[in-house]
Amino acid sequence: MARFLLNPCLYTSRCTETVIPTPVTPLTLPDWLQAYRDGASPAALLGSLRGRLAARTHDVAVIRLISDAELQARLAALDAAAAKHADRAALLAALPLFGVPFAVKDNIDIAGIETTAACPAFAHRAERSATVVQRLEAAGAVWIAKTNLDQFATGLVGTRSPYGRPASALAPERISGGSSAGSAVLVARGDVPFSLGTDTAGSGRVPAGFNQIVGLKPTPGRTSTAGVVPACRSLDCVSIFAQTVDDAAGVLAVIEGADPADAYSRFAPGPAAYAPALSIGVPAQPEFFGDAAYVSAWPSALERLGSLGHRVVPIDFSPLHEVAALLYDGPWVAERHAAVRTLLARQPEAFDDTVRRVISRALDMSATDAFVAQYRLRELALQAAAVWAGCDVLMVPTTTGHPRFADIDADPIGLNSQLGRYTNFVNLLDWCAIAVPSGTTTAHLPFGVTFIAPPRHDAALARFARGWQAAAALPMGAASRVPSLPAATPTLWPRHERLLPIAVVGAHLSGLPLNGQLIERGATLIEATTTAPRYRLHALPGTVPPKPGLVRDEAAGHAIALEVWAMPQSAVGSFLALIPAPLGLGSIELADGRRVHGFLCEAHAVAAAPDVSGFGGWRAYLASLH
Repeated sequence: MARFLLNPCLYTSRCTETVIPTPVTPLTLPDWLQAYRDGASPAALLGSLRGRLAARTHDVAVIRLISDAELQARLAALDAAAAKHADRAALLAALPLFGVPFAVKDNIDIAGIETTAACPAFAHRAERSATVVQRLEAAGAVWIAKTNLDQFATGLVGTRSPYGRPASALAPERISGGSSAGSAVLVARGDVPFSLGTDTAGSGRVPAGFNQIVGLKPTPGRTSTAGVVPACRSLDCVSIFAQTVDDAAGVLAVIEGADPADAYSRFAPGPAAYAPALSIGVPAQPEFFGDAAYVSAWPSALERLGSLGHRVVPIDFSPLHEVAALLYDGPWVAERHAAVRTLLARQPEAFDDTVRRVISRALDMSATDAFVAQYRLRELALQAAAVWAGCDVLMVPTTTGHPRFADIDADPIGLNSQLGRYTNFVNLLDWCAIAVPSGTTTAHLPFGVTFIAPPRHDAALARFARGWQAAAALPMGAASRVPSLPAATPTLWPRHERLLPIAVVGAHLSGLPLNGQLIERGATLIEATTTAPRYRLHALPGTVPPKPGLVRDEAAGHAIALEVWAMPQSAVGSFLALIPAPLGLGSIELADGRRVHGFLCEAHAVAAAPDVSGFGGWRAYLASLH
């Protein structure tokens, strides 16, 4: 018998008990939410999903499915939440992930559920959920599976697990990548719209590349790791897999933020957007270790950058490669030992052979080695930071090739190191990154690139990657479906930074010379409108670039075209410092009666300035000059 929710108005297109079937299996977050708007119930969709997953025999991507009883308990909680809201619009506004399923890498705790980290001898029942899971459930999301991984998140291959070796969703003879293997595969198969991974050395990026999906790795500290089994605790990040950049960024907006339960949590907002045309740093001598298919795929990615209006800047990656080598060849491997030292001493046979070999390297390292490496990392970090003087974003191949299982069996450590060539340095430098599909190789395998940015540039980097995904228009994962992206860029991070609306009427308008001052400070365009019909616009003489002066005139005013931009309040001070006299920020009345801060001019400065109010706005006046 079908299970219906208490308030059918919340899940139907009209306030009736008619439930409308969903014609297409939901793939992305908008798909799932639209299904609920169209009348589907969480009980029907999630019950069907669980049934499909349970019907797969020996699914090595999954360690544990949610039980029917656990799902029913979660559905009851959603029913109770729904009953508190008058309609579905209010419900989805309060719970933006209502009824959306997600998968969780099995080194992340869920209350009452066993966490294995792909090591049965380590398995323990979690007393409470990880902070990131708590935040997702508070937004209405429903965990559906705990997923397979390289044991203790040690590896980029996905083959180091007693629960099986997941394959790429697009190439069954090739590895899925790791360590977040199962989480990537479930998204690529279309089972869930997003999943949680972790990323220390590239575990949230390499599997994305091998499965043709998005892998978002935030700035270290931006997502809490409370309730996550440590790999390298000082470097670990919770990462996100999704079909689209929009979905990954939307999930990050839910889970990010400071957490007193995590000593390494540190959240600070950063730029929200980049200028339209950027300088993109790329390896001057990209390395693919003999993979001809990857070699031939790379130039297409460079060409796409040019077609999008960006400038390609070849740079020397030598300092970054030296940083990368520190992660496994240096004393940071001792952090992995610190996390499992008791079990390793008591039951070394409980470990995967390769994982044990990697972690046991720590036994030959000293405190002196740790400090020497720290000193060298500081020196290299200074060299690495210099790249940002000449470029805005880095673009690298996500991996250097796509090995077969037999290749990994023959050289498990050497090939793993090659796969981390362009990933291992990122967390050591405190940078953020996002992996996105770029195309298909001549061997008919997915080829991906990763964009990298300085600390706290997560939102700006996501917007940049969104533009790439929209332009590439590639099918995602194994679904062979090109996801539709809204024409307008969504506000990806509205939660953690207070914004100040600022109205601009002249040189700061979109596409005009000073608009970059807004974009550099993370401002985003909210709307284009006009002032109330009580203003006059004058062309100020001698200004470079040409600027207008807006003054209020109750008797003979006009409606003047303007744009309203939302700027992070933390950036307003530096913006004010750029505004020359006789201009300043004051209160402007908009056409609908609202008041916002915006550009006004001292009255004395317009006494002899040409009145251009009749053009209706600065852009129209400039057009008249040509």
